[in-house]
Amino acid sequence: MNETSSSSLGLWLQRLLAAILLGGQVIVHLLGGKIYRRNTLEQMAVVGPDSLTIALITATFIGAVFTIQVTREFINFGATTAIGGVLALALSRELAPVLTAVVIAGRVGSAFAAEIGTMRVTEQIDALYMLKTDPIDYLVIPRVIACILMLPLLTILSIILGMTGGVLIAVNLYNIPQSVFLDSARNFLGIWDLFTAMIKAAVFGMLIAVIGCSWGLTTSGGAKGVGQSTTTAVVTALLAIFITNFFLSWLMFQGTGSAVL
Repeated sequence: MNETSSSSLGLWLQRLLAAILLGGQVIVHLLGGKIYRRNTLEQMAVVGPDSLTIALITATFIGAVFTIQVTREFINFGATTAIGGVLALALSRELAPVLTAVVIAGRVGSAFAAEIGTMRVTEQIDALYMLKTDPIDYLVIPRVIACILMLPLLTILSIILGMTGGVLIAVNLYNIPQSVFLDSARNFLGIWDLFTAMIKAAVFGMLIAVIGCSWGLTTSGGAKGVGQSTTTAVVTALLAIFITNFFLSWLMFQGTGSAVL
């Protein structure tokens, strides 16, 4: 049992190293490689419009739940005018980019790993080499570009829908005027907060695409291997999102200060 666990960990580390190397190759290819526009547009549709409904439903209920959790306590402390601002900051700095990335990792990252993994075990990747087509340019780059472009847009829309969910709860359950809620959000929220949300989303998008594609490209063992790659790619992407989020938050928001100023 221990030998099996050690073997699995060793294989995971090897594939993680391969993903890091693929990330470096992606950067090089983006700077000077060929971009397949049709593939890129197709992947943008998969990451963006096709994922829009689930991402926005998630954001709406997250905003509603967060408002339920904090409103009663804020009312007790006489801080009703801060509720909208706190929700806006929570959504822009953490909830929207992270939870949108989690949704996309589960929906799109798994699809990337499964699709490319199937191509690997059925030797379609080898066929691309025979046709003198680089799989990184043809398969990976379009997915990376799609995730980097679409995740920030989904995140901004998630912030809007999250605020909408919060407003509905605040107005209908706690009788807080909509104007008070939205004025609070405007006072607390700054351009930098929205900018950081987009930066986080773009970084998370690249992580999801690179990890999903890398796990697909290193798939072996037939249908069973495709299933294992899909599951492991999602778990690895989630770990990468949470760990990277810590370091990005530390870089962007360390130190003291006030969000209101």
